[in-house]
Amino acid sequence: MTDLMHDLWFGAFLTPAANDAHQLMRQAVLAEDAGLDIIGVQDHPYQPSFLDTWTLLSVLAARTQHIRFFPDVASIPLRPPAVLARAAASLDILSGGRVELGVGSGAFWDGVASMGGPRRTPGEAVAALAEGIEVMRALWTPGGPVSFDGEHYRLDGAAPGPFPPHRIGVWIGAYKRRMLELTGRTADGWVPSSSYAEPEELAAMSAIVDRAAQDAGRDPALIRRVYNVNGRFSRLPGTGFLDGPPALWADQLAELVHAYGMSVFVMAPTEERDLKIFAEEVAPAVREAVGREQRQTAEPRATTRASLDESTRPRLPKRDLAELPPAQRERGLHLVRIHDDLREELAEIREGVEQVAAGRGDVAELRSLINQLTMRQNYWTLGSFCASYCRIVTTHHTIEDEHMFPALRAAQASLAPVIDRLEQEHEVIAGLLTGLDVALVAMIEDVDAIDGVRDALDALASALLSHLEYEEQELVEPIARLDLDL
Repeated sequence: MTDLMHDLWFGAFLTPAANDAHQLMRQAVLAEDAGLDIIGVQDHPYQPSFLDTWTLLSVLAARTQHIRFFPDVASIPLRPPAVLARAAASLDILSGGRVELGVGSGAFWDGVASMGGPRRTPGEAVAALAEGIEVMRALWTPGGPVSFDGEHYRLDGAAPGPFPPHRIGVWIGAYKRRMLELTGRTADGWVPSSSYAEPEELAAMSAIVDRAAQDAGRDPALIRRVYNVNGRFSRLPGTGFLDGPPALWADQLAELVHAYGMSVFVMAPTEERDLKIFAEEVAPAVREAVGREQRQTAEPRATTRASLDESTRPRLPKRDLAELPPAQRERGLHLVRIHDDLREELAEIREGVEQVAAGRGDVAELRSLINQLTMRQNYWTLGSFCASYCRIVTTHHTIEDEHMFPALRAAQASLAPVIDRLEQEHEVIAGLLTGLDVALVAMIEDVDAIDGVRDALDALASALLSHLEYEEQELVEPIARLDLDL
């Protein structure tokens, strides 16, 4: 596994000690002011010296404006998934889409049992967590009443909602094979901690996650790798992991990005100054090192796809399209057919470019003027074809922006983050269309400028195909389900 091109997040891991409540408030504000991205709070409801994690997360979210939060990780045996789903969605709404959901299967069974929770075998714990995740996602998905008859959890006509404004990532804390395989099959993220999984152990664990994802038909690169870390800042390097000056921390964390695709580092601070050092010295150095490596190794197409920042696209739960009546399915698939026309025409443009490029081999220094003029005519024809396609794509996006998107936003408020993102990507694609037009003008003036057209077309194709796929994934089901005149 290598760098998965996710945005890098850096955060603080807080212990919800009841006797340090004011310090926790101060640390959360300090973390945000210092520029950190996320705060994780451990969840042990059976621990009498701890504040309740969800109550604390709600208060911290109210004290901040931008930083994200997640339980690191929630104890599913003591937090019924149906109730946890509503709690997470509620906090996501109240915080403006700043919640992710770390979940765990249990582990401290004496504590769980002391609070009236179930004492499960390892196999039962994994199965119960899998059911719990299915229950939560069902209740985050718009639609009719939900029924679920599992071995550990049941729903009997529960109404879904409230709906989170962004797709809440379900991140599983996992170390053993069965939990790692569950992560690969179903999760949006994987959360190990350096206290239990040292860096040299990550390769084998990550391989299990990746293999399970592939076996389930999923892309392992979609799974965020979240690493809880602790260490010591000192002037001179020590002998252990994260033991030394900030530059050493940056080198070691950057290596974890390159080697295992880790993209979220959540540090447990020993004291408050650690947060500032982590945010102001370590995080920028890691970002610079990783960015430098990406610039050196990424191909133009990968760079273009990353410019759309696919990892931060909002995702919403959806009903299975197969469950809808045929007439509704047909309404949703109309968007796919429109997109298929754009894809087909894009392929024709690619073929046209390659035909022109192949013709360049016939243009020699002593070829006649006629041949050169014939080649120029080919360039003019290609330019006209590409320009027409640019106008078609622009018109398609304008129709969406001015008619379809407002109707969808009005019909289902939870779609707003997705629509906002699609509108932003329209601007990115508009810029790439302009770049292709500039390359075509240069090509008409210079017969050797075909490579510039190729590069511009590759950039447009990569971004546009990614954008169309994302739009279909998020909007086909709502378009099908909602009774709108689109």
